Amino acid sequence: MIVINLDVMMAKRKMSLNELSDKVGITLANLSILKNNKAKAIRFSTLDAICRALDCQVEDILEFRED
Repeated sequence: MIVINLDVMMAKRKMSLNELSDKVGITLANLSILKNNKAKAIRFSTLDAICRALDCQVEDILEFRED
């Protein structure tokens, strides 16, 4: 299973959902879906924008866990 650790990275960077939404240009609703691990897919362009805004690597956000 792929786990999205967006909330962890946001906490480390002390960034709110509103601030990330403004920086990335993604709606609060869509970011909330990602943050709560409800997303079924993510675009590379979205992942790129999130990594740039949070100054992190993809592996800081996406994690593979055995079921």
